[in-house]
Amino acid sequence: MLAQMTYAQTTATLSLNGEWEFADADDSIWRKAIVPGTVHTDLLAHHLIPDPFVGMNEKAVQWVDKKDWIYRKSFEVSASLLGHDVIDLQLPELDTYADVYINDHLVLQAHNMFVGHQINVKQWLRSGQNQLRVFFHSPVRYDMERFLKDRLIYPAGNDASDIPLSIYARKAPYHYGWDWGPRLVTSGISGGALLSAWNKTNISDVWLQQQSLTDQTAVIKAALTLETVQAGKYTLRIESPDNLFKTVAVEKGLNAGRQTLELPFNIQRPRHWWPNGLGEPFLYKVKVSILEGRELVGTRLLNIGLRTVEVINALDSLGESFYVKVNGQPVFMKGANYIPQDNFRPRVTDERYQQLFKDMKESHFNMVRVWGGGAYEKDLFYELADQQGILVWQDFMFACTVYPSDTAFLANVKEELRYNITRLRNHASLALWCGNNEVAVAIKNWGWQSGYGYTEGQWKTLQQGYDVLFKSLLPEQVNALDPGRFYFHSSPVSNWGTKQDFTKGDNHYWGVWHGMEWFEAFNTHVPRFMSEYGFQSFPDIHTIRRFAGKNDQDIYSPVMLSHQKSTNRGNAAINTYLQHYYKTPKDFASLIYVNHVLQAEGIRIAIEAHRRAMPYCMGTLYWQLNDCWPGPSWSGIDYYGRWKALQYFVKKAFAPVIVSHVEVHDKLQTWVVSDVPQEQPLTLEMQLTDLEGKVLWEKSVAGIQPKAAQSQLLYEVPVSELLKGFDAQKVIFYSKVVKKGKLLTRNVYYFAKASTMELPDPGIQTSVTTGADGTIAVKITAGKLARNVYLLLENDPTSQFSDNYFDLLPGETATVRINSELTLQQVKEQLKVISLRDTFKN
Repeated sequence: MLAQMTYAQTTATLSLNGEWEFADADDSIWRKAIVPGTVHTDLLAHHLIPDPFVGMNEKAVQWVDKKDWIYRKSFEVSASLLGHDVIDLQLPELDTYADVYINDHLVLQAHNMFVGHQINVKQWLRSGQNQLRVFFHSPVRYDMERFLKDRLIYPAGNDASDIPLSIYARKAPYHYGWDWGPRLVTSGISGGALLSAWNKTNISDVWLQQQSLTDQTAVIKAALTLETVQAGKYTLRIESPDNLFKTVAVEKGLNAGRQTLELPFNIQRPRHWWPNGLGEPFLYKVKVSILEGRELVGTRLLNIGLRTVEVINALDSLGESFYVKVNGQPVFMKGANYIPQDNFRPRVTDERYQQLFKDMKESHFNMVRVWGGGAYEKDLFYELADQQGILVWQDFMFACTVYPSDTAFLANVKEELRYNITRLRNHASLALWCGNNEVAVAIKNWGWQSGYGYTEGQWKTLQQGYDVLFKSLLPEQVNALDPGRFYFHSSPVSNWGTKQDFTKGDNHYWGVWHGMEWFEAFNTHVPRFMSEYGFQSFPDIHTIRRFAGKNDQDIYSPVMLSHQKSTNRGNAAINTYLQHYYKTPKDFASLIYVNHVLQAEGIRIAIEAHRRAMPYCMGTLYWQLNDCWPGPSWSGIDYYGRWKALQYFVKKAFAPVIVSHVEVHDKLQTWVVSDVPQEQPLTLEMQLTDLEGKVLWEKSVAGIQPKAAQSQLLYEVPVSELLKGFDAQKVIFYSKVVKKGKLLTRNVYYFAKASTMELPDPGIQTSVTTGADGTIAVKITAGKLARNVYLLLENDPTSQFSDNYFDLLPGETATVRINSELTLQQVKEQLKVISLRDTFKN
C-alpha cells in the first residue's frame, strides 16, 4: 500500500561491483568481467561470442548455458570495517544455481534467481586481501538431472528446446525462449554485490501498514524488524524530514536476535496518492531511526503514498465484475503488459527505466502489468511507478505451463514469495497480486492431457499440483505477508471462446491474431476487463538495420525469419491482415511502415471499443509495451526505445477525453468517453467531407458534460442517410470535441478499407525551423487528405517525434517537434515525410 524504502548510508559499506575475473570451469584462463553482469555479456565484451541479437547469431551462442562458470574478485578489507559487529554480504540477485565462497569457505548455495541474499560473513573475512568466488552451475545440466529423474515432459511450449527444463528453474522463464524473444539462458551476478557493516542493531525491514485513511487522518502502523547483536535499551523514532506529520519515538529494551516491533503514527489532513490522470501521486517522506542514547545506530528513508485500492471481482447482474477502485472511486485502467527490457537484464540502465516510465505517463497509462513469464523487477521500477502514478498489476513468475509440486520446489517458491512480497508490499503503486499467466485457462482449454499423452494419474497429479501451488501456497503467503491486497490465482478468469466468457472477470482475447478474426471483432468481443490482446509488427526500420544487412531486408530472409519467434503464425498473419486492409506495399521499408499502421489501427479499434463500453468494461491492457531484443513482436515501443505507430495511437486513444465512432446495425454512432468529470460543458462538432475537403454534411452538439469512467452515445445516424449517394470510398467522417473554443480531442472515421480507397496525392509541403527553445519543428501542410503522415530521419536512429503516423485533413497544418542530435541543416537534408498513398505498389 506504501512505497519501498531506500537505504541511507548510516552503515559502513564496501561495493564489490565493477571489475571481476571469470573463467570457464573447465579452463584455466581468467578474463576480465563486469559485475553486475552475465556470462554472455562478459564473453561478448571479449569477442568470444558474436552478438546474439545480430543476424542469426543466437544459435551460435547456445553452448554457453551448457557450461559451468566461475567468477572471482579480490578485495581489501580495512581494520576499521572488520571492527564492526556484523559484516553482511548482500547479493540482491544471483542467476541462478550458484555456490558462493569467501576465502574458500562455502557461505551460500543459491538456487533461485528471484531471491536476494544477505549473509553475515565476518567470521570468514580477514584484514587486508580477501577473495569472493562464485561458482555457477550450468542451468541446463543442473536441471537435466531433475528431468531424468521425473521422466515427464511438462507442457512448456514457449521453452525453445526439445526438452523443456524451464519449469524446474526459479529463473526468468523468457530466458528459455518465447514467441517474441530468443533463447539465451543466462548465468551471472546480475544484481551486484555489496559488503554492509553495522554495530549493535540493524533495521532489516520496515513495513508501513496503512490502517485507515480519511480526509482528516491517516493511521499507519510501522512494523520494524530488527536484527540485534548487543542487547540493551534503544530509542525507535519515526519522523517527517519535511515536517508534514508529528514525530513519534519510543524507548525499547531489545534482546539479542531477530524481533519485530510495532510503532503507530498518524498523518493529519493527509494528501492522497492518485493514479496518473486523476491527481497528484503524492508521496510522503518518512525517516525511521534507531538510537542508543544520543548515538544514531541505524536509519532508513522511505516514501509512502496514502490511498486505498480495491479490486472488485464479484458476481453481478451482468456476470462477474473486474474493476479497480482508487480512493473509493472506480477507475478505468489504461495500460499494457510489460516484459523485461533485455535478455541481459543488468544492461538495462536507470535511464532506460526512467524513459520507459516517461513514455507510459505521456501515453496516459495508469496501470502496467508485470507479466508472469519475465522477472520481478528491481526496486527502481516500483519507485518510478510510485512517482509517476502508474498502478502495478504484479504477476508471480509463472506462465503458460504447469509446474512441479514436490516438497523441495514448493519450499524454494515459498522463499521467493517471502522475499518479493516483503520487498514490494510498501509500494503505493502495487495494486494486486496474480498467481500466474494463463495456466488455469490452459488446463481447461489447451488440450494438454491428450496433446502430451498424460495418463489419467499423471494429469490428476499435475492438476492437484496446480491447486497446491496457486490456490494454497501463494494465497497463504499473500495473506500472511500482505493482508488485504487482492490476489487471484490466474489471469485470465475466463477464456475467449464463447459469448459468456466475455461476461466474467478479466479476459485475454486472442480471436484477433491467433483466431484470425478481423479487427472489427474487437467491437463485439468486449469483456469486463481486457488484460491481454494484441497484434504483431516488425521493429522500426532503424532497429532492423542494426541486426539485418541490406540483403537481409526481406521478411522471409533467413535473418528476418530467425528473429520472428512466432513461427506458427507470425509473417503469414501479418500478410493476411495487411492484404485485407491495405494495398500491397511497394518495397521493404513501405511494408514495415504499413505493418506499423496496420497494428496501430487494430489496437486503436480495440481500445476505443473497451472505453466505449464503460462501466461494463473497466480496463484495457494491450500486449505488449516493450521488447527484450530487436525483433518482430506485439510491442508499441521497440528494443531501442523507438515508438512504433501503435504507441502514438495509444497516446491518443488513452487521452482523458476521446471521441469515438463505430457502425452498429448500419448506423454510425459517435461517442464521447471521459476518465474525469467535466466541469465545463463541451461541444461535439461533426462533418462529412470528401477527400479534398469539401463539406458534405455537418452537425454540432453542445452542452456535453461527461461523467468520470463513463461513456456517452451522443449521436447516431443511418449510414445511408449520411452518405446520401456519396461514394463511401471517397469521403471521411471527422469529429472533434471543443472546450471553451479549444480543440480537446478529434477522430477521423473511414467508411471503406484503405485497400479500396483511391487516396489522392495530398501535396504535402514541409517547413523546418528552430524554435525559441532550441528544438527543431516541422510544419506540415496537405492540400488534400494525407493519411498516416510519417516522418523519418534517414540517418538518425535516436531521433524522437512529438507525433507521427497521423492523418492530416485537406488544408490543415500540423507542427511536429523533433528531438534529434542533428543540426537544422542536417534535419532538412535527411527528413523524409510520406503518407500512406506513397507506399502502395500501384
